[in-house]
Amino acid sequence: MIILTADHTPTPPVLNATLFIISAPSGAGKTSLVRKLLARFPRLKLSTSYTTRAPRPGELNGEHYHFVNQETFERMITANEFVEYARVFNHAYGTAEATLRSALADGIDLILEIDWQGAQQVRARFPEAISVFILPPSLQALEQRLRSRAQDSNEVIAHRMTAARTELSHYHEYDYLIVNDQFETALTDLMCLIQTRRLRRDYQLAHHRAILNKLLAAPT
Repeated sequence: MIILTADHTPTPPVLNATLFIISAPSGAGKTSLVRKLLARFPRLKLSTSYTTRAPRPGELNGEHYHFVNQETFERMITANEFVEYARVFNHAYGTAEATLRSALADGIDLILEIDWQGAQQVRARFPEAISVFILPPSLQALEQRLRSRAQDSNEVIAHRMTAARTELSHYHEYDYLIVNDQFETALTDLMCLIQTRRLRRDYQLAHHRAILNKLLAAPT
């Protein structure tokens, strides 16, 4: 189908959905922000990744992650089913490429919660993806948040803080940076980013073509 631009020149069809990559060091509030974001935008979905780690309290298989054993995960790697995968804290995480492409083709905006390693791999296959990095206001605040969860030992927290410094060093690879100092402010920033993306001409053409066709129709 040929689409007319504002100056009535034809352009090729465009993808009518966006893949958003969101990364942050553990404890920066990424998961809480994404949860609220999904509640505000019904047509925005979270891509469900595969992992070999055990579910945390309250996590459901197929909703928060696809929880699989190491053997299954390795089989999926061999079959080249992942667009990205990484090993973090002795566990593996991966995103199935078919899942992403199917949802985007159906016009569903997707969020990928992945680390910097995964983000690099996804950008190589989906260069049109929009990437966002969530920053904590300080390392002290980050450590306090990790301890307040009361889920990890001191050793694990120390490991997470070391990993956070590595994660933070890759901030320059992302399109947008958001500091999660005040939660509501950070959430508003994310909401503005999603809404701005949806107001782009190509997105509006894809989702409101009928309105535009009527507005541009020759008078009868």
